[in-house]
Amino acid sequence: MGKGKGESAKAPSRGPAPRQRLALLIFGIVFVGLFVGFAIAQGIGYPTVPSNAVAIVKGVPSDQGTITKAQYAKAVVQTAKASKLKTTPKPGTKKYEELKTTALGSLLDMVWIQGEAEELGVTVTPKQIKDEFESIKSQNFKTAAEYTEFLKTSDLTQEDINDRVKLQLLSQEIQKLLGENPPKASSTEVKDYYEAAKATQFTQKPTRDVLVVITKTEAAGEKAKALLEKDPTPANWKKVAKKYSIDPTSKAKGGLIEGLSEGATPEPINGAIFNAPNAKVEGLVKGPNGYYLFEVEKSTPEKVQPLKEVQSQISSQLSQQAQQEVFSEFLAGYNSKWQSRTFCASDYTISRCANYKGSGHPESAPPACYEANPKGGIPADCPAPVQQLAPALPGTISILTPKGTPLPQRPQPEGLKPAVEGEVPSVAGAVPGATTAPPPSE
Repeated sequence: MGKGKGESAKAPSRGPAPRQRLALLIFGIVFVGLFVGFAIAQGIGYPTVPSNAVAIVKGVPSDQGTITKAQYAKAVVQTAKASKLKTTPKPGTKKYEELKTTALGSLLDMVWIQGEAEELGVTVTPKQIKDEFESIKSQNFKTAAEYTEFLKTSDLTQEDINDRVKLQLLSQEIQKLLGENPPKASSTEVKDYYEAAKATQFTQKPTRDVLVVITKTEAAGEKAKALLEKDPTPANWKKVAKKYSIDPTSKAKGGLIEGLSEGATPEPINGAIFNAPNAKVEGLVKGPNGYYLFEVEKSTPEKVQPLKEVQSQISSQLSQQAQQEVFSEFLAGYNSKWQSRTFCASDYTISRCANYKGSGHPESAPPACYEANPKGGIPADCPAPVQQLAPALPGTISILTPKGTPLPQRPQPEGLKPAVEGEVPSVAGAVPGATTAPPPSE
């Protein structure tokens, strides 16, 4: 990968591509799909968008940072065709608004990713673009005529295709750059993780192979027990299970259950089986499904994997977690930075524009959720009136759960007032660490 001007870029490695990869590539990029949920940036003195443009993005070359109305109109048509719409919806309709968001979003992706690549010194060569395109084309189209028909029905040109292939390659190269020099877990971190997870992840519970007969009544159980105590051979267990057992699974195997793990059966059955000696008919024990007779055939003790066997696995897992944190931090910074540089004309603002002013309602929420008297009543899928934060319960953050267990959030008790104006009120018996919501700003 090229990291500076004048350096040739190394061709990115390719993994296996699905048959529909080209179509997905044209209408949406996997890497870009992660860039969602932007925080709304507010600014003062927004720059003026030219009359022939729908948006401008600062911090990139002018020929890339201006999205013209012609580019936008073309993107809307392409998006409509990608959505299998026969005609392009009229402005002002709900469907058009959806197309506007998707079309303008795809144009912003082109600018944002190329701008980010330039700042990171990431480049791809024309040869890389050509080679990648030929690979994708050969995997998805049998003939040149089939590809030509695809361009026609999608309202795309070869230049459009090349732009999207370039964007895909830049996205891959940025991901490669983020993956260079991945953080490595120290031996202390590996050991700490092992000790914390030993009981749950690296310990195999004791198991037992057991012959079982479950009867519906105690009387039937006594009869079965007498027969088994007289002749405890597997052949007789098979006969008795067939005649008396009400459990179809074990009955079909002559009463045998192999590899039964400790804790897999309810009490008192579990305790009786794992405290019983081998080769002895035991019971009757009353359980939730009937009366149990059993004989332990084989006992396998608990087995703990030593650290040396799993340290490579733990190290890899911790490194992946750390790498994911690096990537998440990059995405947060990427989104915030490029949104703050993006300004849209008044009729084209979407949530990715710095000058966007929304209603404050989630975009996925039905409009009826916020109507005084919605026709048909309030929809069942309305979000909570107040979005609650979920800090971690005290003491739950550990090497196993870096983010901890979310703290249950509860409403403030009615009538509760702070002892001193401006102080956060306290509640006797409240969950440790819980806080009330701050007062609304005036």
